[in-house]
Amino acid sequence: MKQTIRDDTFVELSYRVIDQKTGNVLTAVEFPLGYVHGHNSVLDPRVMAELDGRSVGETISVPIDCSDLYGARDESLVITDLIENVPEEYREVGMQILMENEKGETKTFFVTRMDDRTLTIDGNHPLCGRQVVFELEVLSVREATDEEIAAGGTLDQGPDIGGSPTRPI
Repeated sequence: MKQTIRDDTFVELSYRVIDQKTGNVLTAVEFPLGYVHGHNSVLDPRVMAELDGRSVGETISVPIDCSDLYGARDESLVITDLIENVPEEYREVGMQILMENEKGETKTFFVTRMDDRTLTIDGNHPLCGRQVVFELEVLSVREATDEEIAAGGTLDQGPDIGGSPTRPI
């Protein structure tokens, strides 16, 4: 009998995020993302509901309006400056820049455009304002250990996927 996803099961998934408008794959995570179903907030409740009762080998597609997750796009967080005003180590599209305001609050900005004269950074989450589809494949399902349930997931150190600000998918 196949093990199905339910509370207290340890689940490993891979997923892709696809832009609904263009069909482009925005993110693909092929290494297993492990969590204990019903015990952490790695996944958006809509995704969790779709995974409930699924088993190894199944793939699901869940449409998500990223404005629900990350809020409305804020154009005041998009800044273009002369490239000569930007330190050389930040002159690469995709670079993350941690900035601090006068109140000591920090926010991550991403370099989104660059040409010979200017560089643009954007403090909006990269998925902000997009309609996407999360495609998830169930890689494994098993009973979680008491330690995993307490931790909400695997006890092993996972891969470093960068420090971009994230909210549950």
